[in-house]
Amino acid sequence: MMHVISLGAGVQSTTMALMAAHGEITPMPDAAIFADTGWEPRAVYQHLEWLRSPNVLPFPVHVVNNGNIRDNIRSRLNTTGGRFAAVPWFTVNEDGSHGMGRRQCTSEFKLTPIMWHIRSLLGVSRRARIAPDSVMVWIGISTDEATRMRPARQRYMVNCWPLIEKGMARRDCVRWLETHDYPPAPKSACIGCPFHSDATWRYMRDHEPDEFADAVLADQQLRSGPARGINATEYMHAQRVPLSQVDLDSGGQLDLWDAECEGMCGL
Repeated sequence: MMHVISLGAGVQSTTMALMAAHGEITPMPDAAIFADTGWEPRAVYQHLEWLRSPNVLPFPVHVVNNGNIRDNIRSRLNTTGGRFAAVPWFTVNEDGSHGMGRRQCTSEFKLTPIMWHIRSLLGVSRRARIAPDSVMVWIGISTDEATRMRPARQRYMVNCWPLIEKGMARRDCVRWLETHDYPPAPKSACIGCPFHSDATWRYMRDHEPDEFADAVLADQQLRSGPARGINATEYMHAQRVPLSQVDLDSGGQLDLWDAECEGMCGL
């Protein structure tokens, strides 16, 4: 059986990969796969570069992608050239009621390129049959996120959650990294993820102003250009006003899931 880490380059998956390197999680993975949406924070790309540098991990880290989610927001198309893949934006319907979009970005920009690359590692085509239980996929979910556990969609894959098996919460991962003198891992999520808390938005505004400005622009682009087949107005923030107008200093947004997109983004 092949063992592959779904690497988000955030706290949990970083800890999981480094624990494997120390022999604290076995067996040694054959590879780690990072699915790049093209809109990760600068800190994530810098951390990923460190993870891929010599003498950090004893197994290869492959970077894959299925297009650029930021470009798709701008062009309002999805990875197949059709309607833009649904990020779960907050919506205001024509009758004034509120809703939320479907989460399809995970499938298009995370799960699909990871599955394609696993097939490549196995030396088979994208349509070839693979025997059941051929690949164990390690998912970086900790005990405080156990509700995110889901079985693999493909019969040839088996998902496992080593951190949960170790009884480790996110704070335990942070402590493990500190104990072993590793650099702190960033929070892994797209720059414009609608699940950011106000605290995350505020930090981005104050410490990564160029990234915040890009999120503000992307939010504006959700409401510009030709209609794309939905009868609702979309917003990046739960207050359903332009991100540039949100009062981030007084809080007030429900922290739906200020979680990390560790390769599976809430699945």
